[in-house]
Amino acid sequence: MHFQWYPGHMTKARRMMQENIKLIDLVIELVDARIPLSSRNPDIDELGKNKARLILLNKADMAEDTLNDEWIGYFKEQGYSAVKVNSKKGGGIKSIQSVIQEACKEKTERDRKRGILNRPVRAMVAGIPNVGKSTFINALAGKACARTGNKPGVTKGKQWIRLNKNVELLDTPGILWPKFEDQEVGLKLAFIGSIKDEILQTEELAAELIKFMNSAYPGVLEEKYDIPAAEDIYGCLRDIAKSRHCLVRGNELDAGKAAAILLDDFRGGRLGRITLERP
Repeated sequence: MHFQWYPGHMTKARRMMQENIKLIDLVIELVDARIPLSSRNPDIDELGKNKARLILLNKADMAEDTLNDEWIGYFKEQGYSAVKVNSKKGGGIKSIQSVIQEACKEKTERDRKRGILNRPVRAMVAGIPNVGKSTFINALAGKACARTGNKPGVTKGKQWIRLNKNVELLDTPGILWPKFEDQEVGLKLAFIGSIKDEILQTEELAAELIKFMNSAYPGVLEEKYDIPAAEDIYGCLRDIAKSRHCLVRGNELDAGKAAAILLDDFRGGRLGRITLERP
């Protein structure tokens, strides 16, 4: 499978971020805790290279906790502030305001020396599609300020949100980058739902997920779907179809429907806490 998805609105969004970066003190980059490296857009690194940086491992409740901690350590070694959060349930959100102030303390000190007091920190919230930026903003603001959805491309334009007198946030659309050098990265982005499903081959994608699960988390699929252990990947998919009564006319097994169920269960955290890459 070849992965690529870079619709026109992403080019526009990148340009908009470039124009606004001069107004920004801090770039808050959300990554998916299940793929902290593959869900980092190199363009965001380029845009924010002279700014204070904060990386949030979002959806941390879906990834292995010991690996979350390893990733936090990895990013801190690279010189970033880093925190794990679970925006949907509010985990880690309370600490964010103080982390923002800490990440920007040099800027605040510079302002103070120039006699500028109480200027709010302006932070750009950035990340790839479907990583949970709008959910994070709403959790931080304590109210619905940003539109959310469980498919990529819900946020289309920029939006300023004033959290309080200390912090203003700029919500930006999720952007990918024009070309994935490594198709492994594309595969992981497809697993978590950051690439539009309509352009993917669902059965092949599910087969790749089964291959990964069998080697990294053996026994999980057998237990979840009550199926026998199978060496044959497509055999495993057929067993899931049988277990979940996915049938087409004539009582034939519907592997496409079984593939969609498996991907949905993985994305919804129903297969347990799973991390796809290690630091």
